Amino acid sequence: MSVAKVNGQDIFYTDSGGSGEAVILSHGFLMDGSMFEDQVEALRGEFRCVTWDERGHGATPAPGPFTYWDSAEDALALLSSLGIEKATFVGMSQGGFISMRAALLAPERVRSLVLIDTQSGLEDPEALPLYSAMHGEWVANGPAGVQEAIASLIFGGGIDVAPWYAKWEAHDRAAFTASFNTLVHRDDITGRLGDIGQPTLIIHGSADAAIPMWRAEQLAAGIPNAREVVVVPGAGHASNMSHPELVNEAILSFLRSLT
Repeated sequence: MSVAKVNGQDIFYTDSGGSGEAVILSHGFLMDGSMFEDQVEALRGEFRCVTWDERGHGATPAPGPFTYWDSAEDALALLSSLGIEKATFVGMSQGGFISMRAALLAPERVRSLVLIDTQSGLEDPEALPLYSAMHGEWVANGPAGVQEAIASLIFGGGIDVAPWYAKWEAHDRAAFTASFNTLVHRDDITGRLGDIGQPTLIIHGSADAAIPMWRAEQLAAGIPNAREVVVVPGAGHASNMSHPELVNEAILSFLRSLT
């Protein structure tokens, strides 16, 4: 990975290079840029692909409390450091929160959006006590006691979770709190969906246990230039990992339609 010094901190990233239209891929909570390996492999022949580790994830530290608006500024600053003025923002879950905020902050720099298993609203209040308990256990004793439940929520089935367990175990427990607080205390941008003018592709797993399908439909109804929701049959929350062929096909078709 490479590192860019932006917004007063180090952001770790990968850049496929090339002369194609730029695509920046933003990962989900507890993940890192490597979750898009299959997408980069499929896209890099035609598009310049940038993946990055967001604040508090992967190799990128979180020096203190932050918001997803801060992370959106990070993404935009990272692109600037690479000489990229405009890009398609692909975001999975948390990465979608960031991508939509980037579109609201700097619409002239966001060519289009691909929103994967994400939403514009807040966490389900009924789920917050469970999430808080998981956070408490993780910080106190490490991820081992809750990692199976978390992996089930993120990945569903059919994905080798062992590498992610190893990454979670190696991650600084104390740093987990800043990222968790950002997730559960984020603002609701549903009322601003109409301000997102970019062409938008929405992809959602039919078996997503973390974000229900109606949230994807809400995005499609609220974003003026949204396409139909691409439903990935049988996919859980990380549909781009469990069903890469279908997801890649949808992304490529969408990106090619913009040229």
